[in-house]
Amino acid sequence: MKVALVGYGKMGRGVEEIAAARGFEVVDRFTRERPLRADEATRRALADVTALVDFSVPEAVVDTVGAAAELSLPLVIGTTGWQDRLEEVREVAEGAGIGVVRAANFSLGVNVLYRLVEQAASILSAVEGYDPFIHDWHHRFKLDSPSGTALEIRRRMARYYGEREVPITCQRAGYVPSVHWVGFDSAVDTIHIEHRARNRQGLAEGALLAVKWIAGRSGFHEFGAVLDDLLLLGVER
Repeated sequence: MKVALVGYGKMGRGVEEIAAARGFEVVDRFTRERPLRADEATRRALADVTALVDFSVPEAVVDTVGAAAELSLPLVIGTTGWQDRLEEVREVAEGAGIGVVRAANFSLGVNVLYRLVEQAASILSAVEGYDPFIHDWHHRFKLDSPSGTALEIRRRMARYYGEREVPITCQRAGYVPSVHWVGFDSAVDTIHIEHRARNRQGLAEGALLAVKWIAGRSGFHEFGAVLDDLLLLGVER
């Protein structure tokens, strides 16, 4: 399978580092200096590409989706910080009939964290005395705060806590790739669920899984749909 990268920072390079070992060929890289455009030269260059993989910057996402729509290319979006434009992006993708997989975090471990947190919230929201909270720690170079992952955790918890907003604290210091923990604190104990990334490889692995999954599909999808299919395959085996 062939992919093209939109954004060539730490995550774009991380995808490229593991691509060949996973059966992918990176055929092009688009950057701030050379953004993705829906011109004929680009259309020819990307004719055999399975999907675009976007780890760029928030302000570029809408233009990238527009170009992908004109090129009729599927898109995997790992960029965060553009949630306020989500419905606009969904409409462009669905109107053009292209496939999009979006995630605040493509790490399989983080997506397991989401599900564990949902289960814990479903129980503890019904028990008096447990206060929920989220902590988000990233390296000092990360631009968005809170992270897309922290916001996604809070979105999932909102189903159980209603209008009450679960507080998020943020830390931008050092060089840690990412740490997210969710706590439920009471007068008698604290329940603590944590995901700590050692590097960015998990994000890259998940993005390439999404490329394989979106091939031949259309519509706007969250990464959870990819995981659901993987779990179903595991059960069938």
